[in-house]
Amino acid sequence: MQDSLISFITSQSQLPKKSVENTVKLLNEDATIPFISRYRKELTGNLDEVQIGEIVKLKEQFETLEKRKVAILKSLEEQSVLTEELQRKIEEATELITLEDLYLPFKKKRKTKADTARENGLEPLAKIIMSQSRNLGDSEISSLAMKYVNGEINSEEEALEGARHIIAEWINERTDIRNMLRRELERHSVISTKVVKKMEDEEKAQKFKDYFDWTESLSRIPSHRFLAILRATSEGFIRQKIEIDGEKALSHIEERVVKSNDAASKQIKLAIEDSYKRLLFPALSNETLAAAKEKADETAINVFTNNLKQLLLGSPLGEKRVLAIDPGFRSGCKVVCLDAQGGLLHNETIFPHPPKSDTIGAMRKISSLADAYKIEAIAIGNGTASRETEQFIKRIHFKNPPQVFVVSEAGASIYSASKIARDEFPNYDVTVRGAVSIGRRLQDPLAELVKIDAKSIGVGQYQHDVDQTKLQKSLDNTVELCVNSVGTNINTASIPLLSYVSGIGPKLAENIVNYREENGAFTSRSEIKKVPRLGEKAFEQAAGFLRIRNGKNPLDNSSVHPESYSVVSKMARDEGVEMEKLIGNKALLQKIKLEKYISEKIGLPTLKDIITELEKPGLDVREEAKVFTFNQNVKSIRDLREGQLLPGIVNNITNFGCFVDIGIKESGLIHVSNLADSFVKDVNEHVHLHQQIVVKVLDVDVDRKRIQLKLHKLNGD
Repeated sequence: MQDSLISFITSQSQLPKKSVENTVKLLNEDATIPFISRYRKELTGNLDEVQIGEIVKLKEQFETLEKRKVAILKSLEEQSVLTEELQRKIEEATELITLEDLYLPFKKKRKTKADTARENGLEPLAKIIMSQSRNLGDSEISSLAMKYVNGEINSEEEALEGARHIIAEWINERTDIRNMLRRELERHSVISTKVVKKMEDEEKAQKFKDYFDWTESLSRIPSHRFLAILRATSEGFIRQKIEIDGEKALSHIEERVVKSNDAASKQIKLAIEDSYKRLLFPALSNETLAAAKEKADETAINVFTNNLKQLLLGSPLGEKRVLAIDPGFRSGCKVVCLDAQGGLLHNETIFPHPPKSDTIGAMRKISSLADAYKIEAIAIGNGTASRETEQFIKRIHFKNPPQVFVVSEAGASIYSASKIARDEFPNYDVTVRGAVSIGRRLQDPLAELVKIDAKSIGVGQYQHDVDQTKLQKSLDNTVELCVNSVGTNINTASIPLLSYVSGIGPKLAENIVNYREENGAFTSRSEIKKVPRLGEKAFEQAAGFLRIRNGKNPLDNSSVHPESYSVVSKMARDEGVEMEKLIGNKALLQKIKLEKYISEKIGLPTLKDIITELEKPGLDVREEAKVFTFNQNVKSIRDLREGQLLPGIVNNITNFGCFVDIGIKESGLIHVSNLADSFVKDVNEHVHLHQQIVVKVLDVDVDRKRIQLKLHKLNGD
């Protein structure tokens, strides 16, 4: 079993056998992807998290395949139809489709026309016709069929029809024919759509207007278009169907089945046509559609996870005191003041905008709060009244002017009404929680966004139409990789953030926070072992990703794993310095001969990682937050003109281009053809989420609220 698993993964991934063997062993020991990729490089041959993720995926595929084989073999044994040849084919199968084709003739199903024909004694007739060995004429086949007229069979034609039903089922069950048709469907099928007439004028249907009469090759249709067609179909606006050249397909089947040119071959051709229309094409076209959906899902999920990764790794302001504003008109602007760790110090509501327009009073209040709480930055949500609030803030004369940032509110309302938010702020309403979330997103986007269901953050592409189980798994893996690539301060992290740390999970995260509240801040990584139910295995997986600032051991605030502390101590002793003097001393670190420290447990890859980390311990891999200002003269879509150059922020990326926030309600689209002067294969190669760019307005459709843009330059170019 294990050898078969390793062979399957190496053949599918082309990764070295030894790397696969060791990775599978670690996975079987419940090691996580972040831990394996960061701290077991010697064993894996330096595989990164993407390659290890591929091994995980293939391992799951193999295990699903093996589980299905066991079930099928058991069923065949119970039916007493399992031969040595069939067992060998089943055991050698490497794809579920192959497995299901082998099982098809024996699969328990609803009573078929062929079953009825067999009950009526027509199988011998079907075998005579199918053998094509007698060179039968019309009169001979007619008299042959008459022999089977009895009881339920009232005529020669009924007898021949029943025989054809049996032959049609045999043809349907032939693996070679099914595979041939699969290839035809895979290469040449076309998806076409027609509008449902009664829906044509419905307002909701208009967003699918492009697909009221659409035809495209299924193998070349982009993921977003295919998913849009499926959604329009499921909502009842259009009908869609899959088509291939039926005459050509029938001809290919006949080449495989028909061996004579007599009355028997005529019956077989009729059976082929019946089998194709009634059995083969409906089943295999649905299978092809499902495969296309799976492929489209995978593409859409990749787009979503790439966007999510960029969003989670967005630039943090860091531990600075923040005044956050959730803007509004009639209900006012909710204001909160946060300490450097995101703790709520103060909240109230101001009314600088109509209808109250208490601008002077609001200015005094903001200025007073900024002084009282020594505010270093202001975060303004980018929803309703955002632009007006930003302009209002910039009119205030501060004693110590703070930096002003506009922050995405996507998902903030979901967080503010969630159990996590209620547990954090049981005595405050949703408006206060929403404002706190905006402020914390500026301080540390990752720490705050992990509290929100990733599907609510608004960076997906048809995320509600894809396989939800696969989507959730992919998003969880992405969050886990991001959290562990950054590292987590165990003394300030929330339960949701800690739960994504390698080896921790929700229950241990809760235990860590409870321990922290009862015993005060952790002073060393070794103290983590005192947390209830956090054993050696969990400690091994988690310790390198948990940070302790100003702890007893300076290495506790680095990504150096505790299992390697002794090596760092030896390096310091060999260089004749205290460990504290070694950390951050790039010149001294570069002189160390790493070969001296290679052992059975630690090799060159890990030693190089240690040196890199010691040069800049605890370095955040994320870029620093930058202040950004929209064009103050553009307040709505009606202010846009062709040829304008505008500052913007990329707020969503898809396969067909990216959407850009230019400071108004509607986002503009830069189609892939307008990202560069030459052909663009991957949007992510040119822009990334939340990147500050300059765009050129190409076209404005006020009625449809559509804005076409072109990338003019990246921020800093």
